Amino acid sequence: MEIRKATSNDIPELASLMEQLGYPTSVEQMRIRFSNIESNPSYHTLVAEYDGKVVGMIGLCTGVFYELDGSYVRIVALVVDSNYRSKGIGRKLIEEAESWAKRQGAISIGVNSGNRTERLTAHQFYINMGYEQKSIGFAKKII
Repeated sequence: MEIRKATSNDIPELASLMEQLGYPTSVEQMRIRFSNIESNPSYHTLVAEYDGKVVGMIGLCTGVFYELDGSYVRIVALVVDSNYRSKGIGRKLIEEAESWAKRQGAISIGVNSGNRTERLTAHQFYINMGYEQKSIGFAKKII
């Protein structure tokens, strides 16, 4: 297994992974999204290759605290292809994300995860990776 920076060649697989994450996405939509993400220096995307196939991804963004000195990294997307779960791929993606965050000088890494019952396995995964539940998040569509 290899964890590497995502490239535009990965767009079809990224679109498929977004579908598995619960967000129907065409290849063309993913192409536009990835172009915007890739051009923003606050974002970083890693993929996991297993037997030469992209089977997982993690999307990261950096930010600066208002309430603390320093910066943080937020995991904004994490998904492993359902056919490749329970093989340590998610763990490797998180470990590489944490390593990257440290290299950026971040003092913290966080993740938001939906509160739907189908997310309970993901919540347990984050707890097993050493993450603590810290808050309740809220969201509102503005368009």
